Amino acid sequence: MPKVKIPRKSTIVDMTAMCDVAFLLLSFFILATKQKPPEVLSVATPNSISKEVAPDKAIIITMTKDGRAFLSLGDEIKKGEILDNINLTKGLNLSAAEMAKFNKEEFIGLPFNQIKSALAMPTAPNPADMPGIPVKDSANNELVDWLRSVTNVYAGGNQNELQDMLLIKGDNESLYPVFKNIKFAFKRNQIYKFRIVTNGQPVPVGSELYNKAVAEKNK
Repeated sequence: MPKVKIPRKSTIVDMTAMCDVAFLLLSFFILATKQKPPEVLSVATPNSISKEVAPDKAIIITMTKDGRAFLSLGDEIKKGEILDNINLTKGLNLSAAEMAKFNKEEFIGLPFNQIKSALAMPTAPNPADMPGIPVKDSANNELVDWLRSVTNVYAGGNQNELQDMLLIKGDNESLYPVFKNIKFAFKRNQIYKFRIVTNGQPVPVGSELYNKAVAEKNK
């Protein structure tokens, strides 16, 4: 009995439609993706092997290598309350329009006596050109007042959560006296716990911590 011959079919697949879809998706992601803007205050943080992620609503104190200090308030709702508190307690006499403009600033880096005049300018000064919050010594440390307004606004809440939100982001070349004066501002407000922002890196192979992690993984 003769064998039935199965007709051969072409194995060629037309990829035209697939390529069109791929390029359409690529074009969509290129146009829709927001590029991360460059940091206004770029600091080279020290390295560490910590993998903890900073909270979204963190309160960050940035130290530049030239000794300036800046404050960032991540929680937009609390930020307005903190600015209202500092305006009241320090007698800045800022109008509603000035407060609204102040609330839009990402970095706070001016002495109290320069804030009102800076807000009257057509365009806000670049943070890189600001002198920073005065933290030269215990007698002239305006960060004490800023942190006092922070604690006033967060009073009555979970203080452990507040302490977890407090971060210090310092340049690797920052001098210790600046860090010491920032710690003084924390201490004056009875804040004894904060975290330091570092540049994460892998655990060195063969180190004690690496061997411990491998041992726990193999259990």
